[in-house]
Amino acid sequence: MDQKKLRIASLGSSFAAGPDIPPQIRPLAAMRSGQNYPHLLAQRLNAELTDLSVSGATLLNITVEPQSASFSEDIFPPQLSNLPRDADIITVTAGGNDINYIGGMISDACGATMPLPDPLTVDELAQRLGGVLDEVHKQAPNARIYLVEYLAILGPDTRPDQDVPFNQERITHHSGVASLLQHAYLAATESRCDWCERVPIHELSLGHALGSKEPWVGGFDGGPLLHPNLDGMKAVADVLFERIQKDSIKTLL
Repeated sequence: MDQKKLRIASLGSSFAAGPDIPPQIRPLAAMRSGQNYPHLLAQRLNAELTDLSVSGATLLNITVEPQSASFSEDIFPPQLSNLPRDADIITVTAGGNDINYIGGMISDACGATMPLPDPLTVDELAQRLGGVLDEVHKQAPNARIYLVEYLAILGPDTRPDQDVPFNQERITHHSGVASLLQHAYLAATESRCDWCERVPIHELSLGHALGSKEPWVGGFDGGPLLHPNLDGMKAVADVLFERIQKDSIKTLL
């Protein structure tokens, strides 16, 4: 009898979806790549994939709020509404749009200001993120959930006014926003470690931020603008593959 294939589901925003990485797959309004880390991971594991990630999604778009596409009339239902209940592995990468993470850097580069109407504290972001994880676990109680951090955009090699079109003060500010996101990820998983774990991609990718010899994200002069490139997606898939392999061995011991 053939062994049942693993079922993977992916939830999240553009750092999971992979805008501007070919091939872009349907529905095109999701700005989702056939070579994003969920697809690459599914290939490595020979698993079935349900990719529900949508560029621009907030945490509320995962749970309760429909999402209007940026450049079309498409409307995506809350991602959880299509989550398979028999999923074995679920990846989640989201939260940056809730705190204007990438949008804030793009605004700086354009000399514009895009303040959040209701800025979230790290505790509020962690609570919202934890609510997403709880709803995912409720709908797919047998799944192992991997909360996958954002790849680092700014790192030790990032030079102000060269690799990014803003000064050191703004680099420090945006690095602080990234740190807020990391702390929220850590706080959201601490009390849910029986069925969920954080994947520390930000720390692992600091040596591949903008200005490094091999950046895993596109910059202002090329590649997906302040988003993972194909090398970055491959790196995330590799880390996840190794983590899942280790977790599988632990369950057999």
